[in-house]
Amino acid sequence: MASDPVLRAVPTLPQGPPTSSGPGGTPIALRNDCPRRERTRRERARRLARGLWALPPVALLALFFLYPLALIVQQSLRPDTGGTSFQPYVDVFASEAFRHALWTTVWLALGSTAGCLVLGFLLALVIAFVPFPGAKAVARFVDVYLSFPSFLITLALLFIYGTTGIIGSFQFLTTPWGVLLAEVTYFTPFVMRPLLAAFSQLDTAQLEAASSLGARPPRIVRRVILPEALPALAAGGSLVLVLCLNEFGIVLFTGAKGVTTLPMLVYSKAILESDYPGACVVAVVNVVISVGLYGLYRVVSRRAGA
Repeated sequence: MASDPVLRAVPTLPQGPPTSSGPGGTPIALRNDCPRRERTRRERARRLARGLWALPPVALLALFFLYPLALIVQQSLRPDTGGTSFQPYVDVFASEAFRHALWTTVWLALGSTAGCLVLGFLLALVIAFVPFPGAKAVARFVDVYLSFPSFLITLALLFIYGTTGIIGSFQFLTTPWGVLLAEVTYFTPFVMRPLLAAFSQLDTAQLEAASSLGARPPRIVRRVILPEALPALAAGGSLVLVLCLNEFGIVLFTGAKGVTTLPMLVYSKAILESDYPGACVVAVVNVVISVGLYGLYRVVSRRAGA
């Protein structure tokens, strides 16, 4: 019988594991798979809807921010002789004015950041831990101070260090050190704000325990307060460094002679010299440095929980 050709022609059904059936004979595996497919379709629909809602703001961002930046990069590659070339970059990087402006920008930004960190830390310590009348009002004023324009602080300093100021005979404000003082004065609250927030979350029991063990205030600050303040100091210092790197109003308003930063060089090349490719090259360099420092600021802020 096994060699019967009729039996050999009968197809053999594939053997598989027995499937359980629910009411009505529908396999349970199929019935469980339907809700999963429905959830997958709903999730795809939600992602599509979110993508559609994101299109308008992305389009506005590209139109008002990315497109002008693209034009600046494009113009930096078009010398006055025509065509597309990296010659504007070669000319700008080889110029003494660019190297001087880059060095001035870097040391002013670093010096201002260091001054803001030291002064901001000391002032935040006094406001947070030294009881005096009006401490809360001073802390609120720090928040209001952040909204002041930079030229307002420079104008106030002109009444002290200007040519007709109280000590104007020293001509201090028109020097690089005057610019440094103006930037430290204006940007210090940007360090104080995250420090005051960090100090408000500090456990006072640690301070009381250290004081009861005989630790003096300098040691308490160094061993207890400073470690807790390091993330806030890093976040505030990174932000101040980015802002000082791009500061234009303070340098322009002080009228400091011989102080040419990268933003001032962009202004000089574009407005005074009509060298638009060169101005765009300096602007591209400034943007690259600023974006790199901003990325550092975001990393530090994320680690600090700001």
